[in-house]
Amino acid sequence: MDPVKLGFIGCGGNARWHMRNLAQVEGAQIVAVCDLVEELAQQAARETGARPYTNLHAMLEAEELDAVYLSLPAHVHGEPEKAIIERGLPFFVEKPVARHLETAREIEALVRGKGLITCVGYQLRYCGTTDLAQELLTDRTIGLAVGKYWCGSGRGDPAHWVRQWEKSGGQLVEQATHTIDLMRYLVGEIATVYCRQTSRFLSEIDCPDTNCVLFEFANGALGSLTTSWAYEPRDWSHANVIDILYDTSLLHWTAGVLIVTKEGQTTKHRPPGQSIDAVFVEAVRTGDGSAIRSPYSDAVKSLAVSLAANESARQGRPVEVRV
Repeated sequence: MDPVKLGFIGCGGNARWHMRNLAQVEGAQIVAVCDLVEELAQQAARETGARPYTNLHAMLEAEELDAVYLSLPAHVHGEPEKAIIERGLPFFVEKPVARHLETAREIEALVRGKGLITCVGYQLRYCGTTDLAQELLTDRTIGLAVGKYWCGSGRGDPAHWVRQWEKSGGQLVEQATHTIDLMRYLVGEIATVYCRQTSRFLSEIDCPDTNCVLFEFANGALGSLTTSWAYEPRDWSHANVIDILYDTSLLHWTAGVLIVTKEGQTTKHRPPGQSIDAVFVEAVRTGDGSAIRSPYSDAVKSLAVSLAANESARQGRPVEVRV
């Protein structure tokens, strides 16, 4: 089996998570890593055996790559993707795909023009609990979907880009996009949002620390999402949780366990899932992207929901999602 040669642009914590996963994927070989912070590039190179770079163009010019991973702050997306697309390389990009919808639309059009395989890091779509939830919801009438993402990641260095509105777009764009994306995946497209935002605890940052969003799905279902990143920093048990009322039953979704209450009986399920990295590597190897559940074009729709929610909060009225 010929190795699938991978390059990384961005060597921070999220990228390192993918690197560790790829070490378990047969045939995946990380040959080059790049970060503006030389220390991060050097450390990633030591851990993977790859060649380190601090300039992405130099890396792309020097290396023979089969695909590229991008793990970058939201506000710097655009130009790196263009450099990869110009070379006709498949790519995996972390969420959110951009800070602004115009950037995402531009990249989406370029990807479509080249017919490239892409994958976005919405790994919750690949959980076994997601597979089972989809199976249970098929041909069912969904009345209500309620999501939450409560955590403490808004606390910390106010100068970090995640906590700066112009760079991250706040929690709904940068973080709770995972919950929004999975609600879209399980329930259907979101047509209209109405959002209220406030800052009650984290006065040192310019992003709201609390969000409350109402959704109207295109299929007629209703939904809501509450988020806070001022909650206890070490407790992630309230992040990415979704309750769905369908017919007369209740589905309680988390990444690790699916709890179903039907006809008075409650059952717990822990089905195995897939590795998003393994799926992407296999798609690159075969040239067949059909198993990828989170292509770039679909991820743009999740970004559109987050940005519409922010716009709704700014205007103080419901906003239609531009898809």
